[in-house]
Amino acid sequence: MNMSIYAIETRNLVKYYNKGKVKAVNGLDLRIKKGEIYAFIGANGSGKTTTIDMLSGVLMPTAGEMKIWGMSQPKNRKQIASYIGIAPQDYALYFDLTVWENITFFGKLFSLSREEIEKTGKNLLKILNLKEKKNVIAEQLSGGMKRRLSIAVALIHQPSILLFDEATVGVDPVLRAYFWDYFRKLRDSGKTILITSHVMDEAEKADRIGLMREGLLIEEGTPAELKQKHSVNTIEEVFIHLSGDEKVDG
Repeated sequence: MNMSIYAIETRNLVKYYNKGKVKAVNGLDLRIKKGEIYAFIGANGSGKTTTIDMLSGVLMPTAGEMKIWGMSQPKNRKQIASYIGIAPQDYALYFDLTVWENITFFGKLFSLSREEIEKTGKNLLKILNLKEKKNVIAEQLSGGMKRRLSIAVALIHQPSILLFDEATVGVDPVLRAYFWDYFRKLRDSGKTILITSHVMDEAEKADRIGLMREGLLIEEGTPAELKQKHSVNTIEEVFIHLSGDEKVDG
C-alpha cells in the first residue's frame, strides 16, 4: 500500500450528467487523512452520494483525479477495492439470506478464508449486537438491524477506509449514538471514515466537515472552526447561513 499521508484525495473531481447539463460534482478538491472522520453534509442532490460512488469505483468521473492511499482510482480499482468498505444508503444486502449468510457471502467476495470469516464475522455480530439475529432472514430485520448488518458486511474484510452514505438514516437517536461511539472506536484504531449525512447535530461528532451545495464544496473545517467563523452555536446554523433557503433534508 502506498503510504500517502492522505487516505482519500481528489483534485478537480467532476461528474456531469445529461451531456453536461446536470453538474452533480463540479470541481471537488478533497484531502482526508488517515484516522479521520470526515462528514459530508448537504441537501439531497448536492453531490454527496455521487462523490461516494466515484471514490468507491462504482461511477466513472467525467474529469479530475482521485487517489486512495496514493493509488489512482479507477485505474487501480481492483487493488483499491480491498482497502474500502461501503455501506450505501440503499441496503446492499441479500434479503433472502440470513444475517450470517450475508456476512459469509461478502467475506467470500473478498477471498477470505473460512477461518477469517468465522473470526471477524463473530466479532462483528457481537460488536453490532446481531448475535441473536444470526439466523434471521435479512428481509425480516427492522430498519435499525438492517443498518447494523450493512455496516457488518462493509467491515468483514477489515478495510482501512469506510464510506458510509447516510449510515444512520432512519434509526432512532439511541442507535445513532451507539453507531457514532463505534465509529470513533474505528477511527481510533486507525481507520478513515467518510460519512454523508443531512443530520446536522450528527455532523458535529465528526473531526472535520465539508458542506456541499450543487456539486460544490462551499465550506470545510472542524466543527469548532466553522461555528467560530460564522459566529454561531451549531453546525445547523452554519449550514442555514451558507445555504439560504435551501432545505436541510432536501
